[in-house]
Amino acid sequence: MVSDISELKKILIIRLSSMGDILLTTPLIRSIKKQNPAIQIDFVLKEEFIELVKDNPNLTNIHTFSKLSFEKQILINTLISNNYEIVIDLQNNLRSKEIIKPLDGQTFLFKKNDVKKFLLVNFKINRLKYTSQIPVRYAEAAGIDLDDEGLDLFTDDVADPRLDLNEKYIGLCPGAKHFTKRWPKEYFIELGKQLETAGYKVVLFGGLNEEELIGEIAIQLSSPVNLCGDGILQAAANMKMCKAIYTNDSGAMHLACAAKVPVIAFFGSTVKEFGFYPYKAKSIELENKNLSCRPCTHIGRRSCPLIHFKCMKDIKPELAFNSLHNLLMA
Repeated sequence: MVSDISELKKILIIRLSSMGDILLTTPLIRSIKKQNPAIQIDFVLKEEFIELVKDNPNLTNIHTFSKLSFEKQILINTLISNNYEIVIDLQNNLRSKEIIKPLDGQTFLFKKNDVKKFLLVNFKINRLKYTSQIPVRYAEAAGIDLDDEGLDLFTDDVADPRLDLNEKYIGLCPGAKHFTKRWPKEYFIELGKQLETAGYKVVLFGGLNEEELIGEIAIQLSSPVNLCGDGILQAAANMKMCKAIYTNDSGAMHLACAAKVPVIAFFGSTVKEFGFYPYKAKSIELENKNLSCRPCTHIGRRSCPLIHFKCMKDIKPELAFNSLHNLLMA
């Protein structure tokens, strides 16, 4: 446990990936800086995620990780020269351990609860029922108290010119890396039609690898705004134009939370007990709690092992649509 943050001069935080996991570190970063405004906080992550933190005023230096041996050694040499008093490893895998091994500072590791996750997924023995959300667990790794605010994302990007301040936009984020974390495409289409009938304008968000999915949804709607392929910071700026965002249990969910936009999140094969649900955000989580097969994974699967995929198919578009009123009126 960090005994007295006010006495420290340099802290290194490591979280190499991915988008949601990195955004979930921002309450810890901010809370440390509040307790010691003069402290140097450096961060290590993979280069493809640097947008998430590059404008964060609470960070001093941002270092990027590479698998290439010579670049990795340059990184390690740089970190050694900084003489960090504290190293907080929130990745806690072989790559991050390789980074921290030569460092002299006191090291704190994020506990992943792998055994408890295994018991819940494979035997439905729930030892995670009262486990804190991930940002809290990140802070607990070093014994640091968090403030009461949510996630941070700093950007000067302005919204896409196709977005009109006078419109009522609702964002749809249908993508997710794994199939069992994706609410069905046809449900997003039906939801989009209901939203349009109710006078909302639909905005579609997604990465370049989701262009086909987004296109198939867009063609079924009357006049959606297709913003698929925007960078992370641009997407966040566009999300801020929306009354609410519908999303799966994915990085987009945390991005919307960091943008301070109300969220309706679909949880299929994963459950909230894993800790990756909207943090201190105005949100509604939709899930089928009546299935004995949930969760069947802690990260997602290529297909439903029981074929029926009821964890997502039982969350009907009508329920999703009606949840919007409850969210906006809360």
